[in-house]
Amino acid sequence: MITLNYRDGKPIYEQVMNGLRRLIVTGMLSPDEKLPSVRELAQQLAINPNTIQRAYRELERDGYIVSIPGKGSFAAAGDTADSGKRQAMLERFAELAAELRWMGVSQQELLERMEGGLSHGDT
Repeated sequence: MITLNYRDGKPIYEQVMNGLRRLIVTGMLSPDEKLPSVRELAQQLAINPNTIQRAYRELERDGYIVSIPGKGSFAAAGDTADSGKRQAMLERFAELAAELRWMGVSQQELLERMEGGLSHGDT
């Protein structure tokens, strides 16, 4: 489920993107699963359909969803992600891992987190 925080400084379309991206990468939306139509999701979230359209467009550009005219939008398989975006995320991951190591997080703990599906909130 996607939740919006109107007090957050992030634009609404980015919050929608982040929510859908999270559902896709965690497997809650499986590859080739149909997403709600722009109109349906806009009604569910009580926001303008143009906002949903922008989020879908950005997610398609980044390779997270695939849109088929007349059929709708579908969650993409992970291997379709944009290679430039993938490289940028790997670089961010390396920086974050280095910072965590500097803060005293062991390599073993980092590996356990990766192998455990990167669950949130565990310490």
